[in-house]
Amino acid sequence: MAAIAIVMLTMLSVASIGNALSVDYYKHTCPQAEYIVAGAVHKATMNDKTVPAALLRMHFHDCFIRGCDASVLLESKGKKKAEKDGPANISLHAFYVIDNAKKALEAACPGVVSCADIVALAARDAVFLSGGPMWEVPQGRRDGRISRADETRQLPAPVFNISQLEQSFSQRGLSLEDLVALSGMRVCACAHEFPHHLHSANRIHNFSPKQDIDPSMDPSFAASLRRICPFHNKVRNAGSPLDSSSTAFDNAYYKLLLQGKSVFTSDQALLTHPKTKALVSKFAHSQKEFEYAFVKSMIKMGSITGGQEIRLDCKVVN
Repeated sequence: MAAIAIVMLTMLSVASIGNALSVDYYKHTCPQAEYIVAGAVHKATMNDKTVPAALLRMHFHDCFIRGCDASVLLESKGKKKAEKDGPANISLHAFYVIDNAKKALEAACPGVVSCADIVALAARDAVFLSGGPMWEVPQGRRDGRISRADETRQLPAPVFNISQLEQSFSQRGLSLEDLVALSGMRVCACAHEFPHHLHSANRIHNFSPKQDIDPSMDPSFAASLRRICPFHNKVRNAGSPLDSSSTAFDNAYYKLLLQGKSVFTSDQALLTHPKTKALVSKFAHSQKEFEYAFVKSMIKMGSITGGQEIRLDCKVVN
């Protein structure tokens, strides 16, 4: 995407969310904030290529519970389990990247930059390091003080149908276009973050009384999944890349979807609604259209706020 398009898109998006967030929020209080976060993300990625996927998914999972308030970073206390220990978040990782960035920021600008802003910035940097677009991230979020594992049930599940997905996104002020655009993050996130067999089993084993495999799946793709995820496989970390460019940020997810090579029920669901199906086709045929929509939706999702403080340590409340 052309740089001017990114700038115009950011200006339009920031204008739509009012004065709560601003792309130059730390201009005077911590002008090096973005540089410090980018450095932490880059350093971690050099040692672990799954870091960008982890950071992108972390941001999504944070914003969908109590808004983008870094509640996903809080540690559990005894029997009071936090979000990161909820069933949907067990496979989240790379929290150390946020901790490292926070430590550096506290040394440079004590008590200024929120953990929620660090997560949002890190997600943007993760996309860029994966070959995706760069955009200006509106900042000024606050960190939340509540984190409950049971609330992770609110996350859109891999087995959701289109009605359930639409409801989940609309409850957060997100549209069908946002749903399709943000689903594209699976192209880098799912390849490393999800144990595929846990959520694809219903499509490749005992799909219906008459069919063992979901007929909407490409037969050869279904056969490969069955080899990777046999019926009796209970290993948590089983999985495989969704495509050959799984560490790259591109529109391969949509191309695979049209070829019947989607893993989850929620992926296939995007082809069951006229509007979402048209968007899948649009993004599959144009990387630029996908990137434009993705940036717009990331900024929109990132504007869902709800925190109250600036944590000094991202793992615990002040």
